[in-house]
Amino acid sequence: MINTIDMQDMRHLNLFNQISRVRTRFCFKYNNTLIFCVPYLMLQKAIGENGRNVKKIKEILKINVKIIPSPRGVQDARRFIESVVNPVRFNEMEISGDEMIINAGKQNKASLIGRDRRRFFELQKVVSGFFEKDLKII
Repeated sequence: MINTIDMQDMRHLNLFNQISRVRTRFCFKYNNTLIFCVPYLMLQKAIGENGRNVKKIKEILKINVKIIPSPRGVQDARRFIESVVNPVRFNEMEISGDEMIINAGKQNKASLIGRDRRRFFELQKVVSGFFEKDLKII
């Protein structure tokens, strides 16, 4: 994700750059959605007028697309994780040492973990790539 970019990610980033005219190197999949992270100031340009760029990329790739602001550091971690897992909500998030703990209710915890822990592993990969921390969901 952050450390390595495979050919499929390279194609997605290249298409995103051609359509939106915003360069980014952060692209990952979460819950069958392709997520692009762009600087906060470039977010409006990346989305396009009335979501035109998102619709065009979605139409070409035939997969759901989401564009979110990239975090500036650990202080933006909660906002970033909320953007990734949206519409699922969690109660609180605690960062201690090299561990990030997300506290969610029973139903939201199940949604965050997913069947066969698939979403948990995807989110864990995102958290370790951006913040270099381990993830726990309680």
